[in-house]
Parts: sequence; structure tokens; C-alpha cells
Amino acid sequence: MEAYDLEARLMISAVSEKSREQFFRDLKLYALGDTEERVEKMTERRIAGEPIAYILGEWEFMGLPMKVSEGVLIPRADTETLAELAIKLLRARKSTAGARVLDLCCGTGCIGISIASAVADARIVLVDNSLRALRTARQNVIRNSVQRNVTVIESDALAQPPMLLGRFDIIVSNPPYIPTAEIPTLDSSVKDFEPREALDGGKDGLDFYRAIIPRWTEILREGGCVLFECGEGQAAKVSAMLSERGFTTACHKDAAGVDRVVAGVKR
Repeated sequence: MEAYDLEARLMISAVSEKSREQFFRDLKLYALGDTEERVEKMTERRIAGEPIAYILGEWEFMGLPMKVSEGVLIPRADTETLAELAIKLLRARKSTAGARVLDLCCGTGCIGISIASAVADARIVLVDNSLRALRTARQNVIRNSVQRNVTVIESDALAQPPMLLGRFDIIVSNPPYIPTAEIPTLDSSVKDFEPREALDGGKDGLDFYRAIIPRWTEILREGGCVLFECGEGQAAKVSAMLSERGFTTACHKDAAGVDRVVAGVKR
């Protein structure tokens, strides 16, 4: 019930044209007025199973506001493990000035943007092949005021990297990794509303890792690191793929204790 109460307040905040902080501050004084109809429509959409992030048009990631549009994967708390590790690696460098990070399959851009916000002198490139995702990512770059150090480009993770893209110190990627046969078993809020192309990782969920590792790690500098988010039970296989290419690997757990991120250092 507490979750539903919070969602209701977030919906009212969204139509009130106030920030969440302003809305909760003025909650006792706030009257619905002509927003009642809009709230009712939002409630109907939520009852129909639509994710609250799409209804609000935004979601939070690493404490930053991210615009979320239909056709783009909703940022998840699990993915913060990946962003936090990339930030930690950058901050461990003697200097972060000019360090280059590639966010592959960027979606909303939440990973790369959170890195750019935390490490202002790093240079981030966001890559996706979805025009809807790229449009949303560009909006989030502006919204979080990181235009100075973030670039957004269109490219397909399953293909070769574009020429003249340059080399990178870190590659981060949260690619589609749900096995095709498992998609019909997902919660309806996911399978019926979130884009299949951002979920479907092929028969065993590993198609994108097979494509990215031999192609995109070629533009990783020696000593650089690739960080992959992966699904439950996939970390060992992704780690093995990297090891076969000469990478030194390690797995990192998310808040639930699941091996969520595989890190590979290029030797």
C-alpha cells in the first residue's frame, strides 16, 4: 500500500507542474483543482499495468532525473552497480582529465550521464541504434547539464564500431540479455510496455556479448576496462568470453547479492 500511495503522490506532483520537493513541501496546502481529470487518466493507465515511469515521463537514476519515453528501457536500480563501478575506476586514476568512456546500448543515457555528472573532466560517448533512445538520451544530456562532456551518436552494437571513433579507457554496456523464450514469462509491465529490442538477447541471452566483445573491445586502450551488466546466472559465461580474448575478469554483485557486473581488463 505504501508503494501505491507514493505512486499516487508522484502522479499528482507530475500534473501540478511543481517539482517533487515543492509538491511534498506544500502537500497539506495543495488542492487538486483542474488537475483531477489528468490524475484520473494517469490512474487508469497505471491500473492497466503501464509502468509508473512512463506515466510520469521520468525516473531517477543515481540521484539524477532522467526523462523516460515509451520505446526506451526504464532505468533500474540494478544498473547503478555498473555506473558506480565505472565512476570508482575513473576516480582511482592519477588524472581523470581526458579519460574517455563509451556507453554502448545507452538507452536513456542514464549510465553515461551519471558518469559525466560525477567525473566532470571525463569525456563520454553515448551510443545506440534506436532513434527514440537517442532522442531521449540527448534530452537527458541537456536536462542534467552535461553537454560539455557528453556526445551522442547512432551506431549498432552488433556491427563494427564507426571509423574514427577513437579509443576508450572504459566501455560500459547494459545490452539486451533476456533469452528470447523467457520474454513471454516476464511481468506484464515489462513485456507489454518496454521495447522488446531492448530486452531480447537472443536464444540464450548472450548474442550482444558475442558481438560486442570481439568488435568493440578493439577500440579499448591497453589496460582499459570493459564493464558489462548481465542477467542472473550469466556472469560466468560472459566472464569466460572475455577471458578467451585475453582479459583479466572479475564479477561484482548488486544490492541483492547477484553477480550483476562483469569487469574485464585488457592486457
